[in-house]
Amino acid sequence: MHSMGTELKLRIRDSTAHCRLTKLLSAFHVETQHQENFFFDGANNELSSQQVVLFLRFYGDDTPQCFMSLKARAVLDEGVYRVDEEVEENFEPAVGRACVAQPEKLSSVECGILKMLKEKFGVLNFVGLGGFVNVRDVYKWEGLKLEVDKTLYEFGTNHEIECETSDPEGVKKVLEEFLKENGIQYSYSQASKFEVFRSKKLPQSVN
Repeated sequence: MHSMGTELKLRIRDSTAHCRLTKLLSAFHVETQHQENFFFDGANNELSSQQVVLFLRFYGDDTPQCFMSLKARAVLDEGVYRVDEEVEENFEPAVGRACVAQPEKLSSVECGILKMLKEKFGVLNFVGLGGFVNVRDVYKWEGLKLEVDKTLYEFGTNHEIECETSDPEGVKKVLEEFLKENGIQYSYSQASKFEVFRSKKLPQSVN
């Protein structure tokens, strides 16, 4: 398990702007991840009622990987995303797939996060909430690790650039200048990917 830092999240206007951005950054490309994210709650809404998000993420074609992630009490303000608590733990991919198919199986899996949820929130039974696919291009640019996401929901596609940093305001200034210089329309993300997924509605376009 490990804790994560603060993130900057900027929404890119549309697929045209997303394409322009990835072309500009192409020389700095590190990898592309095809991620599948599946979310869970307690059978009695024990997690959502406490602003806790639990999900399994799968990625990697040749050597499939999976991890479980928990985020508690997240706040997204002016594009700066902070969570009270965020932990992730490696998860056996085959077990993860079985739990997506039958969420009740989570109750019997040996896992530090699940153990904590049982002890802290009294979650004994789990239900699946569904999920979405995210295509993430990772870049090393100007000393920053940038993650440019194309998130594929059943109701549409959203584009975003993220950067994990201990200096979100400083990084925001650098990124905004870069986007403006290159005519890429953006806005501060107002909702997390999970919140967009739950609302079943894409954020409004940038004017």
